Amino acid sequence: MADKIEEVTEKALSKKMKGFWLRALSAVELDNFDYAVSLCQAIVKESPGFIDGRKLARKSASYSGGVNNKSKKTSTMTSFLGSNASFSVSKVRSTMKSDPVEALVMIEVELAKDPYNPGFNELLFESAMLLNMLDTASFALETVRTGAPSNTQLLHKLAEHYLARDLPEKAVAVYSDIVARDPTDMDAQKGAKDASARSSMLKARKEDGEQYEIGKKDESETLELQKEDIKGMTREQLRERLRVLMKQYKADQNDIEVVKKIGALYEELGYFEDSHVFYSWAHQLSDNDISLKNKAAKMLKDSEDEKFRVLEREAKAQPDDEEIQKNFNLLKSNRQESIVGDCKARVEANPTDPNLRLELGSALFDKGEFSDAIPHLQQATRNPHIKIKSLLLLAQTFKAKNMYDLAVKQLDDALVDLSVMDDTKKQVLYEKGLICELMDKKEESLNSFKQIYEQDYGYRDVANKVESAYGG
Repeated sequence: MADKIEEVTEKALSKKMKGFWLRALSAVELDNFDYAVSLCQAIVKESPGFIDGRKLARKSASYSGGVNNKSKKTSTMTSFLGSNASFSVSKVRSTMKSDPVEALVMIEVELAKDPYNPGFNELLFESAMLLNMLDTASFALETVRTGAPSNTQLLHKLAEHYLARDLPEKAVAVYSDIVARDPTDMDAQKGAKDASARSSMLKARKEDGEQYEIGKKDESETLELQKEDIKGMTREQLRERLRVLMKQYKADQNDIEVVKKIGALYEELGYFEDSHVFYSWAHQLSDNDISLKNKAAKMLKDSEDEKFRVLEREAKAQPDDEEIQKNFNLLKSNRQESIVGDCKARVEANPTDPNLRLELGSALFDKGEFSDAIPHLQQATRNPHIKIKSLLLLAQTFKAKNMYDLAVKQLDDALVDLSVMDDTKKQVLYEKGLICELMDKKEESLNSFKQIYEQDYGYRDVANKVESAYGG
């Protein structure tokens, strides 16, 4: 299990990092935002709990337009975390499971480029929660609320986070923002009403000097359970706690607090299907608690994802087993259909959100519906933060339709904005080289591969492609 990290103020920084902090503040005053970002990266790498450092990094990146934006005054100093570093959401998520502290470092690299990116801010939230950095988790989703307010799914998550922290007034504000954007969101309307009522109750109790408690049949044991942090338990401790709770559940299957606790334990143990069952039952027992509904839905998705990964591994390990291949292909097809349907529903609800357009275009591309993907990807290219990703996928879509000249045009447009030879530029150049090969434009293809070869000899098979062209 991950260790907890204490969230700290400037006073807790080392002497060296305090110096960095003062220089970062001065850099902002001088509009040298890229330098401020790099300094903040160094600070939060050493002191992950210094939330003010993350706030200043995000503020500076939003003013700069990202560390790769050269239209602002910048420093010649490279990022403390590596100027060419680049990480995908899947890579960060994989790292987060084993080392959430390292994931925080990777996330800062990506948020320096795109500070309001919903995906990486959600990963920051999840990593922070694993480390019990509750204020940092709040800040991650508040950033989405500020820069990508159309992502109401994450705003719901933020409101639920505030409710879990017993901060109903903040939850009311978030739910109100959702309703203002989407008056048809009944879950947000109910959430605002319930959170407001809860806030009033808390105020009344404080005024009366009362303690907030939850009554239980076996109060002493239940309160002890509530105090324990299951994130810090071993698997044996989790199973023992589950045994105790299941005994209580058999005595009273309508005890919602016990049901929720069992759902959380199954989730921590990785038994997502069982967790889904108990969170669903808790939702039925509640007065339509939206947080429990969303939790049950997440557990169902995690369960389906796990089944897919297991079958995918089996299919790769046994390529000649017709039955396994048939089952995998059927599951893959159903999964793609479900993902596309979900993406379409979210686009219909928020048609002006370019991130949702990119997600839908990507889902349609994976499903092989290339023509349908094109208009969504074209709309996504209008957002500067996801322009490169959208152009690259658009090029691959045209390539799949054998429209090679249009594919190359998208890649050339992407290269205009790529000045640093990072992984993204290498990917774009490599894709252009492959497409030019298909067009029998050998010189143009070789030129693309040579640009990569000069900077990264070991990238894919560019060394072989370039050296063979010279007879090597």
